Amino acid sequence: MKHWDPLLIRFLYEFNKTRDYYECHDVMEELWLEEGRKPLYQGLLQVAVGLYHHGNGNVSGAIKLLRAAIEKLEPYADYILGIHLELLVQDASRYLHKLEGIDTAPFMPYDLDIHIVHPELLQAVEDLVINPPLKTNDE
Repeated sequence: MKHWDPLLIRFLYEFNKTRDYYECHDVMEELWLEEGRKPLYQGLLQVAVGLYHHGNGNVSGAIKLLRAAIEKLEPYADYILGIHLELLVQDASRYLHKLEGIDTAPFMPYDLDIHIVHPELLQAVEDLVINPPLKTNDE
């Protein structure tokens, strides 16, 4: 049985289930700092923040963050951390392309999914659906 970092599980839960991209940022930033500021974690964080920015009407911020995220994530293996990273990069690239043409083809923000391929990781995320993490007064 593989041990999954609780912060990764929480990030995937917030990204795929609650769609709270701001919370994703906070959770992944903590993991990013714990793990020595690896570009992989920063790229995942930036995808979430890019979606957050678009949802709040900050198109230029969304473009900037998604570009940076894709650049950081592309060098990694297609499957890493129990997720299908290549699929996320493809989805983020399509989203970025749409954002770059938003002046001529406006669209509403929409959610992306991170496809979880490791069964134990998927189960850990589903366990949070059943027993959600408690929010603190700060959140």
